[in-house]
Amino acid sequence: MSADRLEEVLDATYDCLTRYGVRRTTMDDIASTMGVSRSAVYQYVRSKDDAFRKLAARLHDRALVRARAAAADRDAPHDRRIRGVLVAKLDLVLELSGPSPHTAELLDAKARLFGGICCAFTADLRRLLIGLFAEAGTVGGVEPAEAADIAIALVVGLESQAEGSALLEPAATALLCGLLGTPASR
Repeated sequence: MSADRLEEVLDATYDCLTRYGVRRTTMDDIASTMGVSRSAVYQYVRSKDDAFRKLAARLHDRALVRARAAAADRDAPHDRRIRGVLVAKLDLVLELSGPSPHTAELLDAKARLFGGICCAFTADLRRLLIGLFAEAGTVGGVEPAEAADIAIALVVGLESQAEGSALLEPAATALLCGLLGTPASR
């Protein structure tokens, strides 16, 4: 299977998602967007649901790669590495909540098609954060897992704010100063 052709199918699926949403998109829509026959699309995905699952996985995987890169940057201070993980989560949400009201469907942790992908993504981010907080050390009896949960809750709260991306920096700075007991690095 050609990875490039699968990427084209997923790009077309995303385009259809922005226009019609998951429910109203058909395999014919995806094929038409690509300029190929429906049977050509079936060479790369089993069904419309499979196309949307693969699309959701691709978007979440890309965000996870950014989060892992931020966490692994040993040259950066812990607060900046943690902030990078949080930015990756918020950026995914902002990416999917902007172009169309339908794109946010890929973020629904309760959705039949994407719930597992969303939950696994959050669990992966949580593990990264726990590791970073354990490495950095937390203050006030806050366990690394609790610190990770607090940090994720902060981002989840910011996801629903119109200016969430602008608020992330000051909110994360305040949170991390409190959890790490150190001044924020710049």
